[in-house]
Amino acid sequence: MSKRPLAVIAFGGNALIDDNEHCSINDQYHTVEQNVGYLVDMIERGWDLVITHGNGPQVGFILRRSELAEHEVSPVPVDYAVGDTQGAIGYMFQKALANELNRRNLSRPVVSLVTQTCVDPNDAAFAQPNKPIGSFMSQEVAEKNAETLGWSIMEDSGRGWRRCVASPQPLEIVELSSIENLVASGALVIACGGGGIPVERDAQGNLTGLEAVIDKDVASALLAEKLKADMLIIPTGVEKVAINFGQPDEQWLDNLTPAQAQTLCDEGQFGEGSMKPKVEALLKFIASNPQGAGLITQANTLSQALDGTTGTWIRQ
Repeated sequence: MSKRPLAVIAFGGNALIDDNEHCSINDQYHTVEQNVGYLVDMIERGWDLVITHGNGPQVGFILRRSELAEHEVSPVPVDYAVGDTQGAIGYMFQKALANELNRRNLSRPVVSLVTQTCVDPNDAAFAQPNKPIGSFMSQEVAEKNAETLGWSIMEDSGRGWRRCVASPQPLEIVELSSIENLVASGALVIACGGGGIPVERDAQGNLTGLEAVIDKDVASALLAEKLKADMLIIPTGVEKVAINFGQPDEQWLDNLTPAQAQTLCDEGQFGEGSMKPKVEALLKFIASNPQGAGLITQANTLSQALDGTTGTWIRQ
């Protein structure tokens, strides 16, 4: 049974893509290779790790391939696309971690786990799907797909029309006990990719996949809570969280109590689609685990953040 402190680290799907010119599989793997070095630094400091990841761009790629091949092969349902990304991105992290551990003469098993996340099929999100996925299309094509395929559609930021699906709240990590056992055995675990494959559980306990997507930060907070992790880390594109971001009076934050962080959220200091959901995920984790800590920083400054010299910490 491991006695090491445990951190859940939630990478975003966009964190694997540096820019629109570098989004190939090889480009994504190269980015993963860079990031795992910082993770192994943590392992050398005595941490156990569970790694989660987003998959927004990658699910989009899979659905686009499916659209282009629609006259040749059957379309890929969204829940299966999420499963596909868990396998592919998990493979990237698993291989890169194993290679970096080998390079440093460290021996730890690395396991990628296809993970399902239960949601409530009556979640209000299903009544108002608002998460755009897949490629852009004209209004005419979008309306045709809505009629023939039963899609919900939306106009997305003036760039065209897209399919949209629900983003329900995660309630249960189906493979939680397996993750717990793997961590206890000393394994480094990659799990809950894309927030987990959304499923519902019926009265008999049977699982059925749903065409939805789950916020990976919220799912990671739930996983960290259930694992009783010591820390939830969300790597992002900046070293610290800021208030008045981009303004002359911009201020970078070092330490926040949960109450202070909640006040700043309520004041609208954090972007709705960027920093706010990350801060809210850390607050969810700490509310259920008051002894835990939340950290937002860049992947390449993790060691400095653990030394207390950078990063934004949220803790009691």
